[in-house]
Amino acid sequence: MAQADSPKMGRPSKLTDELVEKAADYLKNYTKYGDAFPSAAGLACELGISRSTLYKWADENVYFSDMLDNINVKQERVLLANGITGEFNAAITKLVLAKHDYSDKVSQDVTSSDGSMKPVVVELVGVTNESSAEDTE
Repeated sequence: MAQADSPKMGRPSKLTDELVEKAADYLKNYTKYGDAFPSAAGLACELGISRSTLYKWADENVYFSDMLDNINVKQERVLLANGITGEFNAAITKLVLAKHDYSDKVSQDVTSSDGSMKPVVVELVGVTNESSAEDTE
């Protein structure tokens, strides 16, 4: 039975062996369920539960937690492969891959290649009370 790893008080979990099997099938055959890539949202829809319930089950059950991790790993792999080949929309791929800590970085050079543009150096000179009193006289 796919019950929680440790006994807890309260209402018993509705996580059954059948739901665990369906979740495993979703991970292997997500396209059969109409998804371009696996996701927690897709899994929740197929199991007929909320995403918060998915994460609650993952906290209670090591096997289910591993399954959610595997969904994220497979999602990343599918997005990378299809994003590179142009199979998926680039903007959507970039948006979802940001969840996996991917980002694009832009660096700017503040000097020109010929050296004609250089940063301005500002020098701050301290003023004492005596010198400022002399300036006002």
